[in-house]
Amino acid sequence: MRILFVNVYIIANRRGFPKGWVLVDAGIEGSANRIIAMAEAIFGPGTRPSAIVLTHAHSDHTGALPELLKHWDVPVYAHELEVPYVTGRSSYPPSDPTVGEGIMSLMSVFFRKKPLDISKNIRIIDMEEGIPQLPEWKVVHTPGHSPGHISLFLPLNTTLIAGDAFVTTKPESAVYVLNNIKKLSGPPRYMTTDWVAAEASVKILSYMEPRIAATGHGPVMRGRELQEALRNLAEHFEELAIPTGGRYVEEPAEADETGTYYVPPFKSTTKFKVVLGMVALLAGFAVTRTLVK
Repeated sequence: MRILFVNVYIIANRRGFPKGWVLVDAGIEGSANRIIAMAEAIFGPGTRPSAIVLTHAHSDHTGALPELLKHWDVPVYAHELEVPYVTGRSSYPPSDPTVGEGIMSLMSVFFRKKPLDISKNIRIIDMEEGIPQLPEWKVVHTPGHSPGHISLFLPLNTTLIAGDAFVTTKPESAVYVLNNIKKLSGPPRYMTTDWVAAEASVKILSYMEPRIAATGHGPVMRGRELQEALRNLAEHFEELAIPTGGRYVEEPAEADETGTYYVPPFKSTTKFKVVLGMVALLAGFAVTRTLVK
């Protein structure tokens, strides 16, 4: 289901495997009721997932998580390197609005960076054994957009849930994301903090040759269209995905199992001053609209 500009997914196990279903990611803040309604429309009133799996913990993928856990109280699976951001131990590095390409980059300065704390529900994914509630799915570590970013792969029919390792729209553009316009792209530039790792992750996913790809932003892509576009992105990642300038292009942020421990220093440029002015205008417009109401 698409919620404004981000997708959430439900995986139901096939007959012959443990019964139940799993929610993948948790959308934006305020979307819990929509997610619950979607699940009940499919599985019936009172249904609950056997688990929630996070591809990563950015605010547009975990916004509804606290409310969902009040309703369902189920285990939440995340990679070890993503756990600090959902146990209150670490904040993500700052976004980079200077990467350009659209208004979503500018708006990224308003996204939540502070960590959630859902320690009681968190389970670290065993990368060898996988997720018990998803016995047919392989978990692939695909860092770059975030340290503990994962993708889910079903070998049976080569279905890939890629999170934001790559996406199927132009994530920096509000026109593209709000209208769900199809365009296979690299990870959202404004929140990607390690471009070397991001490129390696896209190459891994391309090598797997998925026939279906469901991503965090944009429509599902299939077949030859998907495979050719993903191969092209992997082969030309630098020119197609990496911004020409930005805080994390030359030097990545660094993290370990305790969270973010290094963020490259910010360098003020003329471009940044222009971006700052545009952000101020956006903020002023938002405040004015609120006062008028």
